[in-house]
Amino acid sequence: MFGDMMGMMGKLKETQQKVEATKKRLDTVTLEEKSNDNLISVTITANREIKKIELDDSILQDKDQLEDYLIMTINKAIQKATSVNEAELAAVAKEGMPNIPGMDSLFK
Repeated sequence: MFGDMMGMMGKLKETQQKVEATKKRLDTVTLEEKSNDNLISVTITANREIKKIELDDSILQDKDQLEDYLIMTINKAIQKATSVNEAELAAVAKEGMPNIPGMDSLFK
């Protein structure tokens, strides 16, 4: 029993290290999201850090439209980054979990 507990603690520490390594790797994963008409482009990391925003000159004439498009495009970029982030971290966490019936549904 004590050996099993030590084994699980070791596995937990290993999983923690893998999660931290995955978080660092996700800083290097970049995603691009564009507005529906391609007038705005947002580049974001999988850890949800915006790296670049590019605007077509034509959208600079209408402040209200620019603000609306920025909000929509940035939110879509954040959603995309969140999906990638959660999927990657869930995969690492699932690897480190013991095989307990019903636990699979927590990582979907």
